[in-house]
Amino acid sequence: MTTSLTVSTPQEMRSLGEDIGAHCAMGDVVVLVGELGAGKTTLVQGLAIGVGITDTITSPTFVIARVHQHPHSGPLLVHVDAYRLSGTGEVDDLDLPVELAVTVVEWGAGVVEHLSANRLTVNITHVGDSDVREVTLAGTGRWISALSVLTGAST
Repeated sequence: MTTSLTVSTPQEMRSLGEDIGAHCAMGDVVVLVGELGAGKTTLVQGLAIGVGITDTITSPTFVIARVHQHPHSGPLLVHVDAYRLSGTGEVDDLDLPVELAVTVVEWGAGVVEHLSANRLTVNITHVGDSDVREVTLAGTGRWISALSVLTGAST
């Protein structure tokens, strides 16, 4: 299932992230696609809140992956920047705890799909020269049904 929506502000992007995070489960992989400055990390900041993570979320560009502990018994949040990774082998070498986490991968298209059958791909594109973003959500596995519920929560 695929759906699209328009996001006009960074706060709306965080809010969308919160909605996505509220629907995430251990073992899910969220793949973020979008050019530099599209709002990927802003979306992850909201997603972390939705999952229940209280850490400050920053881009993992220079460390490749950050693991955020849940303050209670919820899933870890693994935030990955795959920009400098050349393929699935390098992703596998990271030994990510996917089964114990919600794993969010910026720049992950084409290199992380093998990590989980339960995947949400979020494609963010600028609309013209404005701050408006077109966000397309595509789900596989349990995200096919979760996406219909999420769409009702986000629109």
